[in-house]
Amino acid sequence: MTTVQLEYVVAVDTHRSFVTAAEKCFVTQPTLSMQIQKLEDELGIKLFDRSKLPVVPTEIGSAVIAQARIILKENARIREIIADRKKEVQGTLKVGIIPTLAPYLLPRVLTAFLKKYPKVKLEVWEYSTEQIIQLLRQEQLDCGLLATPLHNQHLEEHPLFYENFVIYAAKSNKLSDKKLVDAADLDAKDIWVLNEGHCMRNQVLNICQDKFGMGEFKNLEYNTGSVETLKRMVELNEGYTILPELSLQDLSAKQLNMVRFFKAPEPVREISLVTHRYFIKQALIEAFRKEILANVPDKMKVRKTRKVIDILLEKP
Repeated sequence: MTTVQLEYVVAVDTHRSFVTAAEKCFVTQPTLSMQIQKLEDELGIKLFDRSKLPVVPTEIGSAVIAQARIILKENARIREIIADRKKEVQGTLKVGIIPTLAPYLLPRVLTAFLKKYPKVKLEVWEYSTEQIIQLLRQEQLDCGLLATPLHNQHLEEHPLFYENFVIYAAKSNKLSDKKLVDAADLDAKDIWVLNEGHCMRNQVLNICQDKFGMGEFKNLEYNTGSVETLKRMVELNEGYTILPELSLQDLSAKQLNMVRFFKAPEPVREISLVTHRYFIKQALIEAFRKEILANVPDKMKVRKTRKVIDILLEKP
């Protein structure tokens, strides 16, 4: 049994395809299949049911693959120990981040991080929360930056900061007349929200729920996954939307006049660095975490009496 064979087995389990697994491992498909077959012969079991498409592990194969993942992680940890002892931060860090956070946080962080750690290669993808969770569990990502809590026992959440939700209202909207806004002031027929599948949509609906319980919305339903589009819809039409505070950083003075804050306890989203429970690359991830915190306003690092809004849609 070799670590190479275990890597091939894990790759097939991850991608559920011998062809794709071979491509990801940079070997030919016959080479990968032959090594897995040799391991199966040595163990005296079948690891995969090849009669099904996509390929699935057998019952005993699932148990062996789970152990193979642990062995490969511990093997990689040896290199981590050496890098830590040498005080080196190097290697590849694969990061997933939700689209409602990426454009407002990453430009602050990436350049500074890569200047500080030139031996690091960063690979960043914008994904939905569900995609990041799945890829973390499949070990195709090293960490994720997303709103929490996730209520997932397989993942570790490391809270970073608490970002206020704010109102962005057209001048014609009644909310623009208020200094501070209460959830009771919100009207379902005036709000612009992200389309389904975005955790921030659920958070916004949870903020509003005490008032209108997800009843009737405006007669125009515009499906978007972009916070920037929500801003434009308010500016060019009427109504209001609810934005994360970091998205305000490049607004003009005129646009800032359209912003209203909530009364205490202010609704916030908890942003966390999320890893698999048995994650590796600890030194690299810790360096990334510190760089994020260095680029976030101090007031966001304290929860105080602010109310963290759940990413799961609450029942009325």
